[in-house]
Amino acid sequence: MKLSFTKMQGCANDYIYLDCRSTGVPANIAALSERLSRRHFSIGADGIICICAPVTAGADGRMRIFNADGSEAQMCGNGIRCVAQWLYTHGVEKPVLTIDTGSGCKTVTRKGEGLWQVEMGEYTAMAAALPAVNMGEGPLVDVPLEVEGRRWQVSCISVGNPHCVTVVEDVDGMKLEQVGPAFESHKNFPERINTEFVEVVDPTHLKMRVWERGSGETWACGTGTCATVAALTEQGLCPAGEDIHVQLRGGELVIRILPGRKMLMTGPAETVCEGTTQV
Repeated sequence: MKLSFTKMQGCANDYIYLDCRSTGVPANIAALSERLSRRHFSIGADGIICICAPVTAGADGRMRIFNADGSEAQMCGNGIRCVAQWLYTHGVEKPVLTIDTGSGCKTVTRKGEGLWQVEMGEYTAMAAALPAVNMGEGPLVDVPLEVEGRRWQVSCISVGNPHCVTVVEDVDGMKLEQVGPAFESHKNFPERINTEFVEVVDPTHLKMRVWERGSGETWACGTGTCATVAALTEQGLCPAGEDIHVQLRGGELVIRILPGRKMLMTGPAETVCEGTTQV
């Protein structure tokens, strides 16, 4: 059987997009994501995102995210911009779109050709929302965490999915393939964790790398970028109410923290190619 797909990327966070609005999500989606995400051996991606019919009245679509290991994620900031771009170019040509996700319905606004701004909702640093254990109830801001014998200062932030943010002096020199898996599977995070390593250039400019649960190091993570700016705002290292420019391996995202711990994320979305594959 042949499967039609669209390959899209936001700051090099690339996924395989499937139009499931009328057919529903394939029954073997977990295995399919593992198989098709393999770089060098298949299409290659950070996972599969299914564009589905909305469940919220008046919404324009729904996204479901499956990581490269087949696990399902609640939310993807780069992915939702790509879903908005896909819908916009496939018959839903509206300047403001609403898209259902595993962490609620999000509003996405077109800001230019291939440029979208997402209302990401509220963040929290409370342990129960992540979830996190053995660290107190929270807020988990600038708290110690021992990982394989080394003490780190971390902030744990939920933006609809869980993140652990730590400030480092030289993010480019980090060996994420060594330390990332230990954070991801740490016993304090029973549902695993996404981890962001961030270098502060100045209060409005950051450099970040990310180790995503289920995918390993990716070149960008929209929710992780939001969590990073939220964490550094809570620590007083970044100003609230101003645009914070975050340089990722795949490009730049701009995050602004609004009153009520709400977040805005602005960034690109681009179609790489369309095609079919044998499944």
